[in-house]
Amino acid sequence: MLELSECKVKVELTGILRRIAGKGTVTLSLKEKSTIKDLIFKLTELFSSEFKRALIDPELNSPMPNVLILLNGKEVRVLPKGLESEIKNGDKIVIIPVTHGG
Repeated sequence: MLELSECKVKVELTGILRRIAGKGTVTLSLKEKSTIKDLIFKLTELFSSEFKRALIDPELNSPMPNVLILLNGKEVRVLPKGLESEIKNGDKIVIIPVTHGG
């Protein structure tokens, strides 16, 4: 049974993130009122430094240039609070790596 101060969310990893993590789905328990940003940094603590390098842009200290993040099917960039959007119990987050060309 979940404590009132926690929320449980399902995170789907795709592409290179799935390969690096060794799994496609992760279920996390987060503190109530956690944000997408909190979730991203929790993932970087769970997995290897290679995972963190693939997920987080070191100059911006943000995942946004490297991935698309969907919160219940909506791209986080279009949400009013972006990475500061709160996560609720039962939410589904999908993280999709973006390939950059040059």
